[in-house]
Amino acid sequence: MCENTPLSAEDQALQDEFLAGNVLFHGPDPSIFRNHRIEGRSDEEVRILGDDGLDPHLVNQIRGRIMAALDESNTMIEQMGAAPGAKWGDLVAAIFTASGDLAMIAPKGVVGFAGCCHYPIKYILRTWGDEPTVGIRDGDGFIHNDARFGGIHNTDQSTIMPLYHRGELVAWLSATIHEGENGSTEPGGMPAAAESKFDEGLKMSPFKVIENFQIKRDLQTFLQNSVRDPKLQYEDMSVKLHALLRLRKRIESVLDEFGPDALMGTMRQHIEGVADEVRRRIAEMPDGTTRVTGFCDSTLRESVLMRINCAITVDGDEMTMDFRGTSPEFLNRSINTSQGSMKTMLMSGFLQNIWPDLPQTQAVFTPLNFIWDENSLVNASFVTPQAMSLIPLFKAMTFPVIPMAKFIYQLPKQYTSILASQYDQPATMIYGGLTQHGQEVGNFCADINGAGQGGRYNRDGEHSVSPPFAAFCDIGEMELAEEELPMVRLGAFTLAKDRIGFGKYRGGLGYEQIATSQKTDMWGFMFGCTGSKFSALQGLFGGYGTPAYPLCRVEGIDVLDQLAANPDEANFDIIDIMNRQPFEGGRYSTMPMAQTFKLVQRGELNMMCQGGGAGYGDVLERDPVLVMKDIEEDLLSVKVAEDIYRVVLDPQTLTLDEEGTAAARAAERAARIARGTPYDEFVAQWVTAEPPTNLDYFGAWGDSSVVYGSTLGQRVAMPGDELQSMMMLNPKDVEIARLEAENAALRAQVQP
Repeated sequence: MCENTPLSAEDQALQDEFLAGNVLFHGPDPSIFRNHRIEGRSDEEVRILGDDGLDPHLVNQIRGRIMAALDESNTMIEQMGAAPGAKWGDLVAAIFTASGDLAMIAPKGVVGFAGCCHYPIKYILRTWGDEPTVGIRDGDGFIHNDARFGGIHNTDQSTIMPLYHRGELVAWLSATIHEGENGSTEPGGMPAAAESKFDEGLKMSPFKVIENFQIKRDLQTFLQNSVRDPKLQYEDMSVKLHALLRLRKRIESVLDEFGPDALMGTMRQHIEGVADEVRRRIAEMPDGTTRVTGFCDSTLRESVLMRINCAITVDGDEMTMDFRGTSPEFLNRSINTSQGSMKTMLMSGFLQNIWPDLPQTQAVFTPLNFIWDENSLVNASFVTPQAMSLIPLFKAMTFPVIPMAKFIYQLPKQYTSILASQYDQPATMIYGGLTQHGQEVGNFCADINGAGQGGRYNRDGEHSVSPPFAAFCDIGEMELAEEELPMVRLGAFTLAKDRIGFGKYRGGLGYEQIATSQKTDMWGFMFGCTGSKFSALQGLFGGYGTPAYPLCRVEGIDVLDQLAANPDEANFDIIDIMNRQPFEGGRYSTMPMAQTFKLVQRGELNMMCQGGGAGYGDVLERDPVLVMKDIEEDLLSVKVAEDIYRVVLDPQTLTLDEEGTAAARAAERAARIARGTPYDEFVAQWVTAEPPTNLDYFGAWGDSSVVYGSTLGQRVAMPGDELQSMMMLNPKDVEIARLEAENAALRAQVQP
């Protein structure tokens, strides 16, 4: 037969059947990942909704029943979960349409955990639905955690179940917890040291772990055997299953009372209504483009500057988010994220900060379009490690408020306060080792859940209010943590004086954390934040960004012994400890809050600061009375108040000099004008053709079509549409080379 002769229909069918049955590897499906929109109506939904849709009163009644059921299931997980994240609210229960679109989540849940689950559900439907060895049946349940198949990062484990009614698939249910420990190369599940995806621990593509409503014990044992904390893996798999069984029971009562048409029609009408409302809100805005640039200052293994570029364009009732010019991906650093994860966390940020009145559903992003460079930090390929994808994802949740504020501040109707960015690098200690009870653990502390809010258009931001990814998480109880773990908090939750995003309305403050360990011979910490050298946030409308927050350590001592001998010696305040150095023999050091796992000794101090929110508006417009209030509440020092806000006061009596303040502010405004330079002159003096040669810089410098990077220590420039993946040198090799060069230079000085 000639090779160009087409196959007969019979031969073509045989070939198709052979290829479908002999797929080498069912990997991540890029076509699923690139589709963030809700699906079109199924034939059943077309029939159910017809031309007029369901009675809105019926929809509201059923929606209320579903939300109550989700809230109950969410509470069950929080009350019974073993993972620290479960105890603090880092979890969610959700319901999806039969085609896998996110319909509703529990009112106190983490939006992102549900917002990414439509990807694995659609993968299950497409890949396993007709697969003879797997299939989808009533009573089945699937487990999943690999971000490449749809997720945030691999610490988050989801249980996903189909819901059938009289043999018909009517919905999907999911429950997700930030479990933490997952057997990765470093304890706690978020390994900064991961140099490939094979260092990340469990990478669970969606697979069936539940049949006939029971967990398959052989698979559960396999998963327990793959992590450091088998009891956590065992308990939380059971917790999520039983929470979903309770949710299933509540939804079945809705089906029994109203029928499957009412449930399916309600979910479809609900999400379509949200998408229509978002289009209406976008159409209210003026057409045009606003921009924002964010920077991360560390790969968690070396200090570099990585750009995240975002331009938001409104055109009629559509919005486009353009991320071209962002840093390229890193082949051997764990901070990459996929576009599916990025869109999920952008959605989370919009629902928390821009349209928090909207129902929390995937439909919010249906009218949005996205443009990315391939192989960029925010649209990374599936071969890259993504265990610490939170580094760019935290930006996704916060920095869009800056360009969006410029669209919406002028609108006659506001849907929430216009505000500056919340602190977006939640600081906490990721720990691992043996507890005082002899148990091996690895996880993270709840301090992550108390970041300062940005200043608002009419008032100051709230202190340490929540993480950027959810509004209802908690920071946990110190006493409970110390019962379970060999950690002692010598200072915790003290608001960090002066470390503020200043403005007409200041950001909320973060808090200090000072910890040591005892009663164990093997304990260590890892830290995974950027923003220690370059401010994580920028202010809004003239407000200040936040300061840089370093990690501080006191090593080589046992502070517990010194406290026993001299209990009044130490004031557990980071600035006082680092400046006064009260512990004799200690090695005092500061470094970036980006450290791979390190074993510590009993009594050594690790100190860090949860960040504050950014400021809103010009500092010279801040009401002096509010400045004085901050001083009286010990949130602000007199010197900083004088330097930043230009208030004049008596430092002894704290009496405000109103006339002196007005004169000082007038003088500063005049000084600003004197310092000012015409724009063209400023550009000529300041702007360079490319990044400085001594700066490890990643991303566009000017034109977003040209992207800079450094691979194996060499600066490269590349077209944005042809990005190379970056390969970083091992920091130990870099340090060895530096020491060898230093040693050679010293030898040259002493030898003739």
